[in-house]
Amino acid sequence: MATQDTAKIERILAALEGEIGPLEANVPGDPVGQIVGTILSQNTTDTNSHKAYEQLCGTFPTWSAVRDAPREDIVEAIRSAGLAETKASTMQNVLNALPAPDGEPSLDELNDMDDEAATAYLVAFNGVGVKTAACVLVFALGRDICPVDTHVHRVANRLGLVATKARDRTYSALKSVIPAGKAYVAHVLLVRFGRRVCKARNPLCHACPVFDDCAFDDRHECAARHAERGDA
Repeated sequence: MATQDTAKIERILAALEGEIGPLEANVPGDPVGQIVGTILSQNTTDTNSHKAYEQLCGTFPTWSAVRDAPREDIVEAIRSAGLAETKASTMQNVLNALPAPDGEPSLDELNDMDDEAATAYLVAFNGVGVKTAACVLVFALGRDICPVDTHVHRVANRLGLVATKARDRTYSALKSVIPAGKAYVAHVLLVRFGRRVCKARNPLCHACPVFDDCAFDDRHECAARHAERGDA
């Protein structure tokens, strides 16, 4: 990574953290639970997916119980997440495919794998894509990886950190852009910034803390439009 690129991403992350505030520490957790949680989070809000996850865990005491339950019971438990039939099917298919040496689905094997091998292992399961695999690695295992959702993909391209059309390509490209040890911070900041300021439609360019580092072609026009309306 070129020196100027390193300086740019460092400036951006510092500015975003100053705007958004200090982040909570990343505390590694249960990788199986992370897979389930990421499946539930697809195409819904955090509030809805968290509600569904809590309902699922409150209904079934173990992941083996989720795996072995009648499909309709899973659907009912996760209904608040939306697309309940599809998510229940994906979830149970993944749980059935995971090794269960003691009867419980396990991902302990990941501890002995590097990031590339762990990603390949996870995406081999039907229903687990690159984003889900990356979420497991960073949030459950504490790996230095930046998952790419729609917000990270959009913001990274607008800022000129990458020039990609697909999220998986953004994920690969960001590996050489984000400084070592900063992937978790970058992910959380870019997601929150994308939700609050750098929105897909009508981004708040007039309130952007990284305006001068942005490569978005329409930023000046967008900022002027908000200024004309007197937006804060």
